[in-house]
Amino acid sequence: MRAPKAKKGRGGAPPGLTVRLSGRVALDAQADGRIIAQVDGYSFSVGNFTAAAAKRARALRTGLPLASFASAQSKADREIGLLVRRLARQGLVEYGLRRPREQDEIIAVEPQIPDYWPRARELKNTDVIVLSRFAYLRRRGNDLVLESPRADALFKITDPTIASVLALLVTPRQVKRLRRQADFPGMVFLGLLLDCNILFTLDAAPGGNLRSLEGGNDLALWDFHDLLFHTRSSEGRHANPLGGLYLHAGAVPPLPALRPRWPGKTIDLDGFVRADVDPISQFTKLLHERHSTRAFDARRPITLAELARFLHRTARVQETFENTVDLGDGGVRVGYTARPYPSGGSGYPLELYLAVDACDGLPRGFYHYDAGDHALTSIDARAEELEAVLRGAAFAMGSSAVPQIVMTIAARFGRLSWKYSSLAYSLVLKDAGVLTQTFYLAATDMGLGGCAIGIANVELFATMTGIPFHVEGPVAQFALGRGMTRSKNETAP
Repeated sequence: MRAPKAKKGRGGAPPGLTVRLSGRVALDAQADGRIIAQVDGYSFSVGNFTAAAAKRARALRTGLPLASFASAQSKADREIGLLVRRLARQGLVEYGLRRPREQDEIIAVEPQIPDYWPRARELKNTDVIVLSRFAYLRRRGNDLVLESPRADALFKITDPTIASVLALLVTPRQVKRLRRQADFPGMVFLGLLLDCNILFTLDAAPGGNLRSLEGGNDLALWDFHDLLFHTRSSEGRHANPLGGLYLHAGAVPPLPALRPRWPGKTIDLDGFVRADVDPISQFTKLLHERHSTRAFDARRPITLAELARFLHRTARVQETFENTVDLGDGGVRVGYTARPYPSGGSGYPLELYLAVDACDGLPRGFYHYDAGDHALTSIDARAEELEAVLRGAAFAMGSSAVPQIVMTIAARFGRLSWKYSSLAYSLVLKDAGVLTQTFYLAATDMGLGGCAIGIANVELFATMTGIPFHVEGPVAQFALGRGMTRSKNETAP
């Protein structure tokens, strides 16, 4: 991830903000000047620092005012600033906010992306602000937290009076009216929420639909639950536990592999299936032979010709056409395509992006597959970003080596949400599942190896493509290449 950058027009740190280590982090100063961070049983160095800086860093356990080192006037200030920035890039710190001239903390700010840095957007008394329709309050253990799928940070509310201020902001209000409230939490608080898209500003005399005024047309197409599910079921925009962690193993027994039988009369179907009458078709063989490949032959990478044939068989546009959608006012002409796999309403929102590590005839890099022209377009991504995609896929597969090709299945979300309400994102996921099975069957038919990957980094994809995560983003991944022998390296499913 790129390092946080200070925004223009802001000097120093927002008043009242402190920074501290997250609860799962500990720092250990070594005799040689290194400071070691210990996180969930893992240790790594965050750099070499002077003894004075190491001593001052102890205050990060309870909280250090951001303003105390923001000026960077002394060497110790610069060193502490560097240490905090490095920890922030890893998502290992959180922030606290106090009201002006008070000591009690009113909120704790927990980063949800690795390089979050608290910035309080400036507001004037005449500004009109309103709560985002994507913002929500919920109970998390014994805490009350304010979240949004658009926010780079989560806000733990430690002062219950803040909830009443948030309730006022369900309708647009001028800042000067809020400042008259007895429990006004301060301008820094509002600026932090504004920077995280939990609040947004309006014209002094707002008119029209608030949905269309927040974030533009691309965001207006999203329903609340769809955007929340997209960000929370992917990697990159939240700090929640993720993956096969068996969090409920000690409390709930695992469900049996087979559902217990229903009572009642049973009809045995085996007698209707006879190999001598119904010989196994090629399609049935493909279904039975389909499997996941998690190790690939480094000596014989997939070739560009094989990749071209694979994409042609699975994802190429076969036909384009238009239909008129009658909306009662003369109708709208809508374009459609036909492809080898089905899609809800023939919407076909899915796009393919290829992170290529090894392909004979194709340079290592990041590519977009143009399904209409059956062509690959190179995308200028940084080497470390490409490596992050490949390494992330290997980790998700439980493999020690990166796949030859990682195909990210991304979606142009507005393609389906323009038509469908409440179920648009579920249709995207159904399409991704259908395409994944198509990939498996084609790979099996061609003697290649493939493996579905159930996670992708939303924020990393946005960084590599420059596309906002709510406009186009990853919903699945698929590793492709020439597999090793199945008996040693491949498992089902």
